[in-house]
Amino acid sequence: MSTSVNEKPLLNQFRRLQQDNQKNGFLHPSYLLEKQLLIAISEGDEKKGRMILDTIHQDKRPWLAGDPVRSLKNSLIASCTLFTRALIKGGIDPEVAFNLSDAYILHIEKLDDTSLLETLEYDMLRDFILVLKEEDQLKYSKIVNRAISYINEHLIDDLSLEVIAHHSFVSPSYLSHLFKKEAGISIIQFINQKRIEESKYFLLHTETPISEISTMFQFCNQSYFTSLFKKYTGVTPKEFREDLEKPNKKSLYLLQAFFVWLFERASRLQIYESFERSFTFYIQSVLVCFINGYKVNIGNQLGKEVMSWNA
Repeated sequence: MSTSVNEKPLLNQFRRLQQDNQKNGFLHPSYLLEKQLLIAISEGDEKKGRMILDTIHQDKRPWLAGDPVRSLKNSLIASCTLFTRALIKGGIDPEVAFNLSDAYILHIEKLDDTSLLETLEYDMLRDFILVLKEEDQLKYSKIVNRAISYINEHLIDDLSLEVIAHHSFVSPSYLSHLFKKEAGISIIQFINQKRIEESKYFLLHTETPISEISTMFQFCNQSYFTSLFKKYTGVTPKEFREDLEKPNKKSLYLLQAFFVWLFERASRLQIYESFERSFTFYIQSVLVCFINGYKVNIGNQLGKEVMSWNA
């Protein structure tokens, strides 16, 4: 299906939602409140997070489906995805954060009691912060955790020891020594492992060519990417993609991957600055179309749409 055919229903649905919300006087939670909530999570401040959630919940939730239970579930899945990004920003290993997110999304789908769903966001806040605190008390110093956090947020950027050390407020030589001492591997090895792990999501959930994924994660060429991928996973990127193309292996993560990719892409493009509304609205608007059956090529198609929104 061509790009233009896919774009039209998605963007038309977005514009209709925008018009309906304006007509009904509905406003999404303030982006500043949302931002403060994510900061509270990334800093492990549960008390502040609960206070912000209380303020947010004074307003009506967005309507995201014909069925009220389904609408509430969609809203919670959106929150779960944002909470996941806050955990990663707080220094949690992305795989740990995604596993927690998977568990909560599966739990959300099992519930049909609206009273339980209404309070679940507070449980989610508590558990995400608990995991953050547990991980933070493990083996790494603040300096190394700061370096890891920066690396996790800039995996598709041109990372260097000097840049990471600058953002960790220490000298490159000191960071290199401390990182190897605490993590047991060099910073370069750590970066490579994280990039390989992150590349799995693009192999699984998008049709982006392997050569483009290699370039995206700053590998010097596809051959080197393939070599490292096989070193850490035991299979080549092509073999990994072919094995995981089976529907039963893709379905569990598809919705979460859609949210994660959109949030990451839009944050990098800073589209929220062009709209003056909570970014959650744009995630939720696209979710409505996605659940209603519109097929979206996450890796290639939506990137063009987000680019057009930012223009």
